[in-house]
Amino acid sequence: MESVIITPKNKKEFEFVTELLTKLKIQNKKLSLTEKEDLGLSLLMRDVDRQKKVSEKIIMKKLKG
Repeated sequence: MESVIITPKNKKEFEFVTELLTKLKIQNKKLSLTEKEDLGLSLLMRDVDRQKKVSEKIIMKKLKG
């Protein structure tokens, strides 16, 4: 099943949407900022091109910057 992400404008709207979903018996979950960031990072990692290889030397050079 697909999911929908809703970002309310304020706390009042958040509470209204949460209450509505609960009354409709629709499963819902509040995501923390960290969880949202983790989700975004995982989506980026999923779409990365894994065919290209980078040497350790280049990585270390970038890190030393």
